[in-house]
Amino acid sequence: MNRPVVIIGIGEVAGVLARAFLRVGHPVVPVTRHMDIIAEAKEISDPLMVVLGVGEKDFSSVVKTIPDGWRDRLVLIQNELLPQDWEVHGIENPTVLSVWFEKKKSMDYKPLLPTPILGPHADLIAESLVGIDIPCTVLESREEMLVNLVQKNVFILTTNIAGLALDEGATTATLWGESRQLALDLANDAIDLQEALTGQSLPRELLIEGLVQGLGADPHHKCKGRSAPARLARAIAIADEEGVKIKSIRDLAKRLN
Repeated sequence: MNRPVVIIGIGEVAGVLARAFLRVGHPVVPVTRHMDIIAEAKEISDPLMVVLGVGEKDFSSVVKTIPDGWRDRLVLIQNELLPQDWEVHGIENPTVLSVWFEKKKSMDYKPLLPTPILGPHADLIAESLVGIDIPCTVLESREEMLVNLVQKNVFILTTNIAGLALDEGATTATLWGESRQLALDLANDAIDLQEALTGQSLPRELLIEGLVQGLGADPHHKCKGRSAPARLARAIAIADEEGVKIKSIRDLAKRLN
């Protein structure tokens, strides 16, 4: 039998990964919030990889609980993820996905763009996802991965925050077709935030091109997700902490109050 894959937190995206791993013959062991991670690590001391499938708001608290024997085989799939988010916890070389497929309870998974992957398990994960018709790209460098993570972050922040100001049910096609300047203003604010967090200048033109590509990948994608209000609040809190203006995001927040 192939070595098992542990998945901590079986959400929608993690469930798709579980299906992909099973398809290529790897047993999947779920660890839910009601289970003891330390006890499970004693039972499964040598998994092939450990997918951390919890949401971004729970990432920091859960990663602190990962046993030493599992830390060098982590796979991270969270939104709003940047290298410092795992490095601060002493995680040096995880496998990281910038997920570009959508999965909701009421629908099967839907690929939008190829999912970039970097890390020790990138090839196997790509093989597994391609096996269930989810396109992937295996990256070669951390610099490439950083740009891809930022691109996804800009897409999420722009669409979610814009969705708070648009009519209920507004889609990415509506945003780009009818409120393009709003999208560009919010995206530039989001890039400012990402530059402050990473401490480096980022390829703004390339990131805007990536945003447009993401918006066009699924014209019927609704802008405002459940996490939109929390993302707006978090963006402003980060901007306050980092000393970033993000004028358009702040103006939008004021209009909503």
